[in-house]
Amino acid sequence: MRVGFLFNHDQIHQVAHSLPIAKALAEAHPTTQVILALSNARIATEVERLLGGTKPTNLEIVHLRLTSRSSLLLNRLFRRFIPSAKLLLYRDNLDFFKLLDALVVTERTSLVLKSRYGLDKLPMYLADHGAGDRAIGFGTSAAKFDHILAAGAKIRDRMIADAGVAPERITITGYPKFDTVKSSTPLLPMQANGRPTVLYNPHVSPHLSSWFDLGNDVLEYFYKNNEYNLIFAPHIMLFQRRFVMTIDRLRLSRVGIIKQKYYEAPNIHIDLGSTASTNMTYTNAADIYLGDVSSQVYEFMRTPRPCIFLDTHETKYEGDTNYAHWQAGPVVNRISQLNNALATATVTFAGYYGAIQNQLFAYTFDLTRELSSFRAAEEISRLLGIVG
Repeated sequence: MRVGFLFNHDQIHQVAHSLPIAKALAEAHPTTQVILALSNARIATEVERLLGGTKPTNLEIVHLRLTSRSSLLLNRLFRRFIPSAKLLLYRDNLDFFKLLDALVVTERTSLVLKSRYGLDKLPMYLADHGAGDRAIGFGTSAAKFDHILAAGAKIRDRMIADAGVAPERITITGYPKFDTVKSSTPLLPMQANGRPTVLYNPHVSPHLSSWFDLGNDVLEYFYKNNEYNLIFAPHIMLFQRRFVMTIDRLRLSRVGIIKQKYYEAPNIHIDLGSTASTNMTYTNAADIYLGDVSSQVYEFMRTPRPCIFLDTHETKYEGDTNYAHWQAGPVVNRISQLNNALATATVTFAGYYGAIQNQLFAYTFDLTRELSSFRAAEEISRLLGIVG
């Protein structure tokens, strides 16, 4: 039995969502060959870090590459604007995918293996990255997977209601990323000043993110206001390219630049894409979350604390399940509203929002004494009839 786990992305933020499952599957079933298919050196480094120097003998690492002249040419032409290598990789590595008995993935572009390249008989299982509320996470393409490993009841319910996934093709297995996170995180050096620390975590999608309209205003606010520390750790893909192109609503937007003075401010820490921006270092270290639609807010709510949300799109969010997390704190539209939101954050959290956060977290994540990665691995083995 050959079970593949695909890691095909420009950045590392999806690795922790399925690598723990691969390792658990290999450890529990030593006669099963588990293959990690990696698409670039950055991902390979993160895989090595998370494996921590221990790799079961039946866990194999394969490096996928673009090989055809046409793919190499197209990638040179378009890689500055779109993740072209990611999209072209499937065609150039069909021989590898054909040898698998099943494939576990963390995102949906891999479905082209079924829809375009004829591998409709290859069982594909989705171990999705993140557990947020955005509509794109519950699109009808999810129904094309043979099975979905869901973090909790929220994901299951919306996959059924919004994506049309048959209930028997979804199993709740928890959130494997939590298995990789240390119980305590050291504070940043600037936090020695004892001031409250705010994490600003804007999303990458221009039609949803607060960055493109208010991002630099947020940085300027904290630059002038030293009552708070600021961690600026946006979605890891936001500054990957000079322009952001989104697929759920076709749009190309310029990301802009960050002024040097913000890097030099003693109360501001900027991280545009290191491991710390993906491994919950900042969501654990901050006292207050400031963001928009990133699923990282749910990771922040693992230890409930005040949240503030920036809406720069005049969103009609009340009662909208795509913005359910905006129930976890006040929603503001302008920088001028930040003073009051920050000043009252602790009081409003204790008196109202804390209880709501507990409800949102419990509905999003089904966590038990058993590791989520082991639960997911056992479900994969059940689906494939693996007994040894």
